[in-house]
Amino acid sequence: MIEARIAPSVGSLPAAQWDALAGGNPFMSHAFLSAMEDSGSVGPGSGWSPAPIVIADAAGTLAAALPAYLKSHSQGEYVFDHSWADAWHRAGGSYYPKMQIAAPFTPATGPRLLLADDALAPALLRAAEQVCADNGLSSAHATFIAPEQVPLFERASWLIRSDIQFHWENRGYSSFDEFLGALSSRKRKDIRKERAAAQQGVEIRTLTGAEIGEAEWDAFWAFYQDTGARKWGRPYLTRAAFTLLGERMGDRIALVLAYQDGTPIAGALNFIGPDALYGRYWGALLEKPFLHFELCYYQAIDLAIRLGLSRVEAGAQGGHKLARGYEPVQTWSAHYIVHPGFRSAVAEFLERERAGVAADQNYLAQRSPFRKGA
Repeated sequence: MIEARIAPSVGSLPAAQWDALAGGNPFMSHAFLSAMEDSGSVGPGSGWSPAPIVIADAAGTLAAALPAYLKSHSQGEYVFDHSWADAWHRAGGSYYPKMQIAAPFTPATGPRLLLADDALAPALLRAAEQVCADNGLSSAHATFIAPEQVPLFERASWLIRSDIQFHWENRGYSSFDEFLGALSSRKRKDIRKERAAAQQGVEIRTLTGAEIGEAEWDAFWAFYQDTGARKWGRPYLTRAAFTLLGERMGDRIALVLAYQDGTPIAGALNFIGPDALYGRYWGALLEKPFLHFELCYYQAIDLAIRLGLSRVEAGAQGGHKLARGYEPVQTWSAHYIVHPGFRSAVAEFLERERAGVAADQNYLAQRSPFRKGA
């Protein structure tokens, strides 16, 4: 018999056992998820209540885990279900609370079923469904699922949704110039002009590990607050989150800062995975043409090439990334809807949406900046 339980937090679970299941993904790591909890970025008052579901083996060692949260809103997810919530409320239902299976505030792909053995996937998903039924939750949503895990959700009859992000693929480039050589001549010239303009009058430094101190986090916090206030109304992460992330996983962080006359004016925060660089946050206190592209996209490509990483995931949305060598790829989410009638309505919506996503993917692919045959 397999027994699943809800733990009070990721931080309450053994770090080594959790990380053995997480497979090296930085946002599924015990360090990242516990930093979100300990900093107050998730927990009381945030609308994100940690509720990780775990299964242990006969020896008491974690054998499967689900990074789950009970949510009272749909903020910080980047897979938008506001129209579903509105429809269910109009029908007299209560959409919140719901379950979110995700890395909080992080539209980066990764495993969502943390498994010692894929055979445990059905039991883990049944446990999530039972939590929904027992606690009056309307639904459960797993977002930005690693593509290889999508069939596990499909076999459990969860509804599958797709969207588009822009990722940069490393085709064995030895340098940024070699990457530029694969682009059309016009795009190549445009990027060189953008980089020259962005770098004029500033010094750009990439810091990691012990090179990132409180002064650097203070500077980045100011950048992050400015962006967060404009995008979301308020920043999702607390100031303490950055200190804890630096302490717990600084060697997996690359902080790119732009300095003018010795003062940091802009920055971009990246996380380093086993095979990918993940661009997460950006901000600036001074407007400078093309500095956003330089810090977030071009510096990320440079770093990925130096580290031998296979791709750069540059976050959600942003068709402007296409002209800068980032190509459209599909991302995946899975959804369990408790009410049969509501589930049927969502399934019909997804069927219509799927055709639109496919059309967008085809349109974007035809506008690739790469030379034919490159």
